[in-house]
Amino acid sequence: MNEQQFNALVALEEAKRTGQAACEVPAAEAAWLAEQGFVADGAITDSGIEALEPYRAKRAVFFAAGFGSRLMPITLNTPKPLIRVHGVRIIQRLIDAVRAAGIDEIYVVRGYLPHEFDVLAQENPGIHFIDNPHYNCTNNISSAIAAAEYMRDAYVFESDLLLRNPKLITRYQYATNYIGVPVEHTDDWCLTVEDGRAVHIAKGGDDCYHMFGISYWTDADGRRLADCLQTVFQRDDGKQIFWDDVALNWYPDDFDVRVRACTFDDVREIDTFAELQEIDEAYRC
Repeated sequence: MNEQQFNALVALEEAKRTGQAACEVPAAEAAWLAEQGFVADGAITDSGIEALEPYRAKRAVFFAAGFGSRLMPITLNTPKPLIRVHGVRIIQRLIDAVRAAGIDEIYVVRGYLPHEFDVLAQENPGIHFIDNPHYNCTNNISSAIAAAEYMRDAYVFESDLLLRNPKLITRYQYATNYIGVPVEHTDDWCLTVEDGRAVHIAKGGDDCYHMFGISYWTDADGRRLADCLQTVFQRDDGKQIFWDDVALNWYPDDFDVRVRACTFDDVREIDTFAELQEIDEAYRC
């Protein structure tokens, strides 16, 4: 099915699952879905739900190995993803969004103060931990290497993002993608998009998408990514790069990476202790 048909079917599935009123589907998509037996009397059928199964997000991977030096002194004893904002751990908001989307297979890649993350297992039964012993001598590509076999049909998160709109994490995804905010200029990490595809990632750019570290990888792209990660990591110059560079800068022609537009109200990256104080008055002296 094409993306418009997929979006219509997803909307009907959500309406049935949540008990909401059925949404209005454009005529062309409605006709095709009915012809396939995916919709009957304006509602999704069992066949329609089965047709969505290849697009269902099955797992989530959280990169949480870093030190968070710019958030000192609070990170001296607490890994950055475990910092509480308004009483809730940063990573917990992400986990809650994943669970709300029906995803129970969850992996957390840890490195700095690894046993501090054990509290997550107590509060979220079923979480799996992956230890990254190289977190302090490589860039985050080593975390991607450690979790590569799980990065398919999967969301991948930087675990220090304050998620304000959990609806960004949905049950189904059509294609590999990152979330980003369309901007005229940014000094931060951004994605260059051509013909609907993200083709480059860089620090700073014009007419681009301000990137946030939330992505989704299809089964095919995830398998290809695992191979590419290994190839790059084995190079002498491949251990100090960001894992996102592999698909977007080293092998851009091998992947069809899209961008899902969001807003700066949907997610916030907390880089410094001053920004944490700005967001949560509990950290102000």
